[in-house]
Amino acid sequence: MLRTTVIKTAQPVLRLGLASSCLATSHLHGSILLVGKPSLPGARQLSTSASNSNDLTSKSAIHATTSKHKQDLPGSSSPETALVSKQAHTVNSVPDAIHGDWVLFHPVYSKDELTAVEVLHREPKTFSDKLAHGLVRLARRIFDWVVRYKHIDKPPAPGMTIEELRKAGYLLSEKQWMDRILFLESIAGVPGMVAATLRHLTSLRLMRRDKGWIHTCLEEAENERMHLMYVEYPVLKLISELLIQDRTFMTIRKPSMFFRLIVLGAQGVFYNLFFLAYMISPRAGHRFVGYLEEEAVLTYTRCIADLEAGKIPEWTDLPAPDIAIDYWRLPPDAKLLDVIYAVRSDETTHRFVNHSLANLNPATDVNPFALREPDMHVKGKKLGFERSEAEEYVKQTREMVEKHAQEVHAQVKEA
Repeated sequence: MLRTTVIKTAQPVLRLGLASSCLATSHLHGSILLVGKPSLPGARQLSTSASNSNDLTSKSAIHATTSKHKQDLPGSSSPETALVSKQAHTVNSVPDAIHGDWVLFHPVYSKDELTAVEVLHREPKTFSDKLAHGLVRLARRIFDWVVRYKHIDKPPAPGMTIEELRKAGYLLSEKQWMDRILFLESIAGVPGMVAATLRHLTSLRLMRRDKGWIHTCLEEAENERMHLMYVEYPVLKLISELLIQDRTFMTIRKPSMFFRLIVLGAQGVFYNLFFLAYMISPRAGHRFVGYLEEEAVLTYTRCIADLEAGKIPEWTDLPAPDIAIDYWRLPPDAKLLDVIYAVRSDETTHRFVNHSLANLNPATDVNPFALREPDMHVKGKKLGFERSEAEEYVKQTREMVEKHAQEVHAQVKEA
């Protein structure tokens, strides 16, 4: 899909009813939304040249990812967004519904994409790969040990109830799943912001273009933060039910001091450690995030399996929060299960992107995902692009943009 603000204010590309000429049919190409079409207001306009490009470090490739983009102008937002904006009359007023333009680019998945995700693992090859993988595995084992969780595919004894499995540490309760997700997303939202900050400062210091990396890193950081936003809803619903039984919020859901320290470490200590690590080796930093996202995909896959098997009965009929329905363009009757499927797809995207970036030269190579991304049929079954594949992907993107620019020019002449 081409990276365009239209995604934020519309249904998935395949549901827009675009002409078939505007969509790439190959899975390698992904869901492509070609910009510049008169019927698509708000799309980013891409400045292109007639020169061909098939190299990650060529000037034309760099120009394609850093050329001037036309941002949304007043009146170009969706009708829903415009209506909400008019309803907010004061600085501190918050509208009941906020749509579209308040978030950066993020993929919106079709039903078949949501189920196309596979649990994959990239074997470490270099010393930095082994170090990054070892740190991620150590962190997971420590956290599993702290919460006394032992994952098993089958119960040790047939006929064990859900409560018995939870007490034995073979199943996570609703609260344990919530704590696990909170902890995971608190960490996962850090690297993207660190990488974007450092690359931003490098661009300022050296007075040169970034080659399209900053936006992708910022989008990842915001996407992880949005995962935390949906977590608060099931917590608040559970709290409201417990309050009816004369039980207080602080008694039931008060985080322990140990959990608070873990979150503090994730937001403070981890930020600074990753900041130093990324300064030393950006490749190792992206590889670390790739392995971290592998664990995230595994975690959400297990959560989905438990939920579909009825092992988290508290969440079975829990409706999706409005913020999640708007963000991922879910149907109005979506359940929390649908949200978790979308979150897992996001983590799969981050897994693919970071493993791909770790295979590139961060000082010279163009970000191959600056203009478009493959769909989940690629990202869900492949760990990332090798450098040669990324180079070919940049070439294909360039050709698509130039072809569409020629079509737009022809339409203008005919008009």
